Amino acid sequence: MEYRQLGNSGLRVSVLALGTMTFGGRGVFAKVGQADVSEATRQIELALGAGVNLIDTADSYSGGLSEEIIGRAMKGRWDRALIATKARMPTGAGVNDAGLSRHHLIEACEASLRRLGTDHIDLYQMHAWDGVTPLDETLSALDALLRAGKVRYVGCSNYSGWHLMKALGVSDRTGTPRFVSQQIHYSLQARDAEYELLPIAVDQRVGVLAWSPLAGGLLSGKYRRGIEPPAGSRRLSGWDEPPVRNEDQLYDIVDALTAIARDRDATPAQVALAWLLSRPAVTSLVIGVRTEEQLARNLEAAELVLSPAELARLDEVSAPPLLYPYWHQAKIAADRLSPADLTLLGPHVHR
Repeated sequence: MEYRQLGNSGLRVSVLALGTMTFGGRGVFAKVGQADVSEATRQIELALGAGVNLIDTADSYSGGLSEEIIGRAMKGRWDRALIATKARMPTGAGVNDAGLSRHHLIEACEASLRRLGTDHIDLYQMHAWDGVTPLDETLSALDALLRAGKVRYVGCSNYSGWHLMKALGVSDRTGTPRFVSQQIHYSLQARDAEYELLPIAVDQRVGVLAWSPLAGGLLSGKYRRGIEPPAGSRRLSGWDEPPVRNEDQLYDIVDALTAIARDRDATPAQVALAWLLSRPAVTSLVIGVRTEEQLARNLEAAELVLSPAELARLDEVSAPPLLYPYWHQAKIAADRLSPADLTLLGPHVHR
C-alpha cells in the first residue's frame, strides 16, 4: 500500500480509504448498502490488513448509525487507523440542527465522538457549503475543537472553487486552521473537478480525497451498452448519484476500461481506480462496497500501474471540454502557465 502526504500537513494516508456510507442501511441509505456490525467488522479487518489507514464516514450516514458501527468494530484497535467524519447535514428537527454554525458544529462533534466511542476525530470535514454562516464563525469553531484536542485536522467537502479559496483566505486573515483536504466527487465519468478544484489543490497544497471514484458502480463493468444491469444494482434501487449527462460517453469509457482490464488481467474497477490515482493532487480514493469480495478486488488497484498509452487512452475517451476562460488561456496565455494551470491545460498546450 502506498501512502501520500495529506495536503500541507504531516499526515500520511493510504491511497485507498474505506468508505462507510454502506454501513447501517437506515432510511434512504438502505439503497446503497446495509452492512451490519459483523459485516462492517470484516470489511474493516480486510482493509486494515491490506494497509488501509483511513476510514471515512459522516454523521448523516444512516442517521449516525454508520459512526456507531465503526465505533463497535474499531474498539480496541483505534491505533490502527485514522478516522475521518463530517458535519453539516441535518441531525435533528430543530432549526439549529444543521449547517456550519458554531452551535451546530460543536454539538455535532460531541455527538460523533459519543457514537464513535473515541476521544478525538483525526480529520473533521465540512460536508457541504453553508452560504449563510460566516466563514469566520465556522473556522473559529473548528479552531476551538482543535485546541480542545477533539479534532486533529480539518477539511472540507463538496465546495466549489471560490468557496474553497474564500475559506483559505479567511483562514490566512484570521489565523485559524486551513483546510488540509477537500473530499470531492471525481472519477473518469465526472471530471468537473479538473476545472478549478484540482488546480487549487496543487496551488494551495490541499489534499484530495475522491468520493465515488467508480461513479456509484457505473465504472465497475457491470453497466454495459445494451445490457440490462444485474438485479440489486444501485441504479435500479433509485439511487441517482452521480448524474449521467452523456450516456454514450459513459459507455465508451466502460468499453475502454474493459479492454484495458482484459489485457492486464484486471477488473474494469481496478483500472478506473488506477487511472484516478495517477491524477495530479489526488491523495486517496474513498471506496465503499457492498461485499467483502468487491473490497478485496478493489484493494488490488493500489498495486496496478497503468502505462502511458493506457492512461492516454482513458484520458482521451473521458476528457471534459475546455470551458471559458480555459480555452482562451490555452490559446493566448500558454507562455506563462503555472503547474496548477497545467493540471488542466497541459494536454492542450503540450501537443
